[in-house]
Amino acid sequence: MRKQASVLHLDLDAFFASVEQRDKPSLRGKPVVVGGVGGRGVVATASYEARRYGVRSAMSTREARSRCPHAAFLTGRFHAYREASDVVMRLLREVSPLVEPLSLDEAFVDLERAGLPDLEVATVTAYAADLRERVAVATGGLTASIGLGTSKFIAKVASDLEKPDALVVVPPGTERDLLRPMSVSVIPGVGPVTAERLRRAGIQTVADLEAVDLAELLRLVGQAQGTGLHALARAHDDRPVVAEREAKSVSSEGTYETDLTDRRLMEGLLTRQAGEVAARLRKHGLSGRTVTIKVRLHDFTTLNRSTTLPEPTDSTATVARLARALLTDLDTSGGVRLLGVGVSGLADWIQDDLFGESSDTDGADGAPEEDEVLGVDAVEAGVKARRSVYAPGQDVEHDEMGRGWVWGSGRGVVTVRFETAGTPPGPVRSYALDEPALRPWRPAEPTENDMPAADPPA
Repeated sequence: MRKQASVLHLDLDAFFASVEQRDKPSLRGKPVVVGGVGGRGVVATASYEARRYGVRSAMSTREARSRCPHAAFLTGRFHAYREASDVVMRLLREVSPLVEPLSLDEAFVDLERAGLPDLEVATVTAYAADLRERVAVATGGLTASIGLGTSKFIAKVASDLEKPDALVVVPPGTERDLLRPMSVSVIPGVGPVTAERLRRAGIQTVADLEAVDLAELLRLVGQAQGTGLHALARAHDDRPVVAEREAKSVSSEGTYETDLTDRRLMEGLLTRQAGEVAARLRKHGLSGRTVTIKVRLHDFTTLNRSTTLPEPTDSTATVARLARALLTDLDTSGGVRLLGVGVSGLADWIQDDLFGESSDTDGADGAPEEDEVLGVDAVEAGVKARRSVYAPGQDVEHDEMGRGWVWGSGRGVVTVRFETAGTPPGPVRSYALDEPALRPWRPAEPTENDMPAADPPA
C-alpha cells in the first residue's frame, strides 16, 4: 500500500448502454438494456434508468422484460464500444505510461508516472476532475466514475461508491475506516458461495472479517483464498499497475436459441470454434498447450473438460480434434444450450508437426478439412433462420433517409428510426425486410495510414 493516493481507477458508467444513448438521441434519459434479445438472452449492461426497475447485468432478458417492459432492448454494437474504448485508453496513456486496462470500460492508471508536481490529495483530486471532463469531451458525452486510493483495491472500491459520474478520493490512512462497514462481498473473490460460507460463520462485514485471525480464515475458505482475504480486509494490497496484461487464454463460445441434441452438429460447432480460436492464436503469434471445452446443459449445469498437450500448438485441426474428443465423454442427451472452446497455457512459440501426421496439419489458409465442418453450415443456417435479418439496435443506412438504427423487425418488416449522435430524435419508417434501398451499416475498416502511431517508449 502506498503512502499517497496515487492509484486511479476509471470506470465508464453503464458503458454499452451509455454508448447506445449517446448514438440514439431518442433513447436519452430512457431505460436501455443491451444484451441478448431472445428468450435465452442475458443482460450485458442496463442504463441507470433501467436499473431503477431492478434490471441488472447477468440477469436473463426474460426477467428484465418483466421488470421493465418499456425499456429499449438492443443487441450489442461492438464496433461502437471498441471505438469509444480506444478513445479513452489513448487519453489515459497520455496521462501516464502505466495504464492497465481491465476491460473495454475500465482501467487503472499509475499517477506516480503522470508528471504531477506532487501527489497530495488536493493535487490528484484536481487532476482526476480534469480527466473526467476530458473523457466526456473526447467521447462525445460519456461519463466516467473515478476512484483514487493508495492501492488498486481501494481505488476500485472508491470508483463504485457514488456512481454514476462521480469522483471519490480515499485519503491515505482512512482505508480501513472506509472498508469496515461494507459487506465482505466488496472484496475481490468473495462471490455468493464464499459470502454464504462466511455468513454462516458470523462474518458479514469487512470489520467482521478483519477480526478473524489468519488460522481461522484458512480453515474457513482454504489456503489460497484465505491469505488474500486476510490482507485485503486490512487494506493491504501491493499489486503494481501493469501496463501490459498478459493474455491467459483465447476462447470462443456460442449460445443457441434451441437446445442442441445432435452430437454430429455439436462436433461441427466445436470444430468451427476451434478454427476461430486457432486463427486468433496465429494472428497474435501465440500457441497453447491446454484445450478446454465448455458445455452448458439444458438445465444450466455448466461442464468444463480439458486436456494438456506436451508442447504448444496453434493448429486448427489439433485444437478441433481434442475438443471433439473431450465432448465424447459427456452426456448431452438432454440438450445443450452453450458450447465453447478455449486454449490456455499460452506461449510465443510452436512445436511443428506435433503428432508427426500430415493429416493433422492445417491447409495453407489454416482452415479445417472439409469433413471436419460437415454439418456446421446446417446448424448455422437453422439458427439464422430463426432470427430476423435485422437486429434491434443495429446500424443501418437508407439511400434517401440516410443513417439510422433498427427499432424492431418481424413478420417480414423492419422498422427504423433515422437519427445519429449528432442529430435530434429522428423519424420512424417501416420497410419490407428485402427493401433494396436499406442495408446494414458499419464503419470502414481503418487503413494503415489511419492507424494511430505507436506509443513512445516509457
